[in-house]
Amino acid sequence: MKLQNKKQSKKPNLLELSNPERVQLVKKAREQLKQTIIEAKLWQSLLEVENLAVNGTTVYDDKQPLQGFYLENKV
Repeated sequence: MKLQNKKQSKKPNLLELSNPERVQLVKKAREQLKQTIIEAKLWQSLLEVENLAVNGTTVYDDKQPLQGFYLENKV
């Protein structure tokens, strides 16, 4: 029971926050969502290329495995 209360307390109640706190929280959430969208678009474009070079070094070729980059699953 105590564990459930800790999880619930981490979620702020927007109705109980003051206007400046609410605006700051929404602004932070929007920035995080924008960053997530940018990263998703970048990874999608990387998956569609045949060859990828960084600073003149080929890190991906459709005939060889990806080098220097890895996908991390955020859970």
